[in-house]
Amino acid sequence: MSAFIHEPVMLPEVLEWIRPIAGGVYCDGTLGGGGHSGAILQAAGPDAVLYGIDRDETAIAAATERLQQYPGFHAIHGNFHDARRLLEEAGAPKLDGVLLDLGVSSPQLDTPERGFSYHEDAPLDMRMDRSQGRTAAELLNTAEEAELAGIIRDFGEEKWAARIAKMICEHRAAKPMETTFDLVSAVDAAIPKAVRRKEDGHPARRTFQAIRIAVNDELTPLDQAVCELVDCLKPGGRICIITFHSLEDRLVKRCFQRLQNPCICPPKAPVCTCGRKPVVRILAGGAIKPSGEETGRNPRARSAKLRVAEKL
Repeated sequence: MSAFIHEPVMLPEVLEWIRPIAGGVYCDGTLGGGGHSGAILQAAGPDAVLYGIDRDETAIAAATERLQQYPGFHAIHGNFHDARRLLEEAGAPKLDGVLLDLGVSSPQLDTPERGFSYHEDAPLDMRMDRSQGRTAAELLNTAEEAELAGIIRDFGEEKWAARIAKMICEHRAAKPMETTFDLVSAVDAAIPKAVRRKEDGHPARRTFQAIRIAVNDELTPLDQAVCELVDCLKPGGRICIITFHSLEDRLVKRCFQRLQNPCICPPKAPVCTCGRKPVVRILAGGAIKPSGEETGRNPRARSAKLRVAEKL
């Protein structure tokens, strides 16, 4: 359990913008190893309460052990997409702050048997909650070629998606896709060598991202989940969301913009007649990026962006 240690990304920025107050009530919807949660609880004092949600039972166990000195810490096994229901079931009051740190945690990436990493040969699992849902192998071996191409194109923003999907289907016709290196091999066969040589990162990274997003249904419920979490905030409460790729960031940005300006009247209408009032105020003028010192120390933080909104 102690092996689940995850360096919290953009921790100083999160603390600055979530503004922990003495005795405040918080929700960390992506608990992980509990790094962000521990810092929030420490800053908010002994009477603070924090509900930590995670679908990974290993993370729940590790964070519970790490945060056992905080009487106000409550761990909840579940998905932040269901946060409003989970918080209601836990008897939580309105919140002073919400944090979401989206994406895969370092312990998940660094545990080969979880199947998230293209650097290690391991079973193709990729489920954040291993108690339910289909594995990456099941998806790759059963989905139609057109569905696979759509997943890799839409969730990985991969221009070679059609060729990769075709190659996956050719590979699985000879032998089922079982390991991460089976998938890496299919990607390598699909992307021309000249292109692979010019790649800045690993050629399979976008495909792995896409399959992981599909397996865990990360994007479809995100907009509604953010709206429901905003609904759980007190007036003046803040929601901080860290994203790691453009698809997530775009969804969060548009959701915040819609909550800040929900009016659906025609742009040239002299007066608003729809009656929709702003729900939040966007803070920090847009996306906040990690410091150079942090990205130098932790390369995985390079793609992180933090967006913040305050409930009106």
